[in-house]
Amino acid sequence: MSDPNLERLGAIPSAGGGITRLAYARANEAGVDLGLLLKKAGLTLHQIQDPDVRLRVRDQISFLNLAANALQDDLLGFRLAQSFELREIGFLYYVSASSALLSEALQRAARYSSIVNEGISLKYIDGRDVCITFDYVGVSRHLDRHQIEFFVATLVRMCRQLTGLRLVPTRVRLTHRRDGDRSEFSEFFGAGVEFGAGVDEVAFAATIKHMPIVSADPYLNQLLITYCEEALSRRPTNRGSFRSSVENAIVPMLPHGKARAGEIARQLGVSQRTLARRLSSEGRTFSDALENLRSDLAERYLTDEALTISQIAWLLGYQEVSAFTHAFKRWTGRTPREARSCAAT
Repeated sequence: MSDPNLERLGAIPSAGGGITRLAYARANEAGVDLGLLLKKAGLTLHQIQDPDVRLRVRDQISFLNLAANALQDDLLGFRLAQSFELREIGFLYYVSASSALLSEALQRAARYSSIVNEGISLKYIDGRDVCITFDYVGVSRHLDRHQIEFFVATLVRMCRQLTGLRLVPTRVRLTHRRDGDRSEFSEFFGAGVEFGAGVDEVAFAATIKHMPIVSADPYLNQLLITYCEEALSRRPTNRGSFRSSVENAIVPMLPHGKARAGEIARQLGVSQRTLARRLSSEGRTFSDALENLRSDLAERYLTDEALTISQIAWLLGYQEVSAFTHAFKRWTGRTPREARSCAAT
């Protein structure tokens, strides 16, 4: 039987809705119409005010996007990660902070992250370097920027705090695109960040594995591991929609013209027939999923003034700008240039 005091350690900003609550507080300070933001995100004030209420990951992503637009802060998630108290993360922080070595801390953070965030799966990879990857499960990765940047910055902050050293990653890679000023990222991480990558990951030199944790506590660590294992065993097996998995597989294939049903099925380890059947069970076809994904991405890319219309067409897998323009007009009734002009006014 679990300890009720330990249950309280599960209030984590990065999972159960804490990032949303941090963004809500930031928007409140700026005088943003929060009622309108909550309504657009499909959330209620009660959900925000009660820390015991878990928010769905997709609702969190939606609210962060809306708050960032309202605050005109395109780096909202990244900046929020740098200012909150890490101990607010809860048991996921403490099970890491009580470990003996940084490698153990990262392995435990990866293993138990799914308890508090069903939409993100962390993996610890011990190779030529130490790498943590972030995989989206049952949630469409292309809708998110702020949450993943919060996660990555928080992970690096935590490594620095646990060791008392300003560790610098050997690489930071994110699958979404950013073509503007990246100086804040370079200043924080101490290295360049690759955007538009094939994977979301943070890597450190292999030497960090044996770095001691300054707050190591073997007794607390064993207690928390016991709790975490129990919580992990009770975790629901529902892994979200298959459509989201398909979308996440499609995005990196689009610019290369390989976003075809057969290739996506191969990426997901299923037959093309199974791909079609599972999408059909959710009321979708592959062409529907591809079309809706392109439409969502087009609207996102058009807000990035550093991207030309021809670059956006290429990113979406169109060989000709005219084909993209025709498709976009079918989706929205406007040309891409008209949509970009309206958004700028």
